[in-house]
Amino acid sequence: MNSSQQPKRLIVLVGSPRRDGNSAALAQAVMAGAAEAGTEASLHFLDDYISGFLTDERHAVPPADRYGELFLEHFLPADAAVFCTPLYWYGMSAQTKAFFDRSFSYYSNAYPDAEQVHQRMSGKRIGLTVASEETYPGGAMGIVHQIQEFSRYSHCEFVGMVQGAGNNRGEVSRDPRNPLQAARDLGREIFTRHYSDYRMDTPRSPQVWQD
Repeated sequence: MNSSQQPKRLIVLVGSPRRDGNSAALAQAVMAGAAEAGTEASLHFLDDYISGFLTDERHAVPPADRYGELFLEHFLPADAAVFCTPLYWYGMSAQTKAFFDRSFSYYSNAYPDAEQVHQRMSGKRIGLTVASEETYPGGAMGIVHQIQEFSRYSHCEFVGMVQGAGNNRGEVSRDPRNPLQAARDLGREIFTRHYSDYRMDTPRSPQVWQD
């Protein structure tokens, strides 16, 4: 790598309060894969930073927690983000949803640096891991759809999703589909994995995989 070129940065955001749970295990696997690729990566538990929900910015002060630090100092500078959430009622955890809801405070036109925030939100590579008790793949589709739409809205690339099943802490390691290895692969390949999302007017080769 050219000495003047900054290393790519990955942020891994865990939406479960369990430090030794299945979401955390998947997050640690992503981190291990990132280390193998030489990627600069950091892991953050969302409940260390978020203690309240989005307020009406016209009439109330945002909660006095560390969300601003997380969003401005860690998320925006990152070149990629992997969201690691448990499946709660067929959706993402409240902590994970609050991360997206609270971001509105910084990209709404009321924020003085909103235009800069828009630019720094875009162009990221996005990944997702979901820990669920059920193996039923449709259970996580609501989360997948939200992440897809967030990626589309913010001009990012949703490059991969891993779902692992487990209930007891760490039980995801017994899932025969080997989601921990898949999460490790996601972390290692977050910047190199092939991504395509065609529109009618997208220039493209007749081949998906080039020789």
